[in-house]
Amino acid sequence: MKVTTIVGLVLVVIGTVMLLTGGFSYKKNEEVLDAGPLHATVEHTKHVSVSPIVGGIVLVAGVALLFAGGRRKM
Repeated sequence: MKVTTIVGLVLVVIGTVMLLTGGFSYKKNEEVLDAGPLHATVEHTKHVSVSPIVGGIVLVAGVALLFAGGRRKM
């Protein structure tokens, strides 16, 4: 496979996932108390939103690379 085709496929997959999920969440543990043998932690859930416009741009760029890789001859 050509490099442009592989990069195009990867961008199409990433763009589709970005459009379907709208972002991602992750959990972060924060230590709030550390007094000798006592330890207390708090778990925070953070959400990172990804604009649908960015997902659409990545998807269109991937499709463009697929077409460009298929049309170019070596």
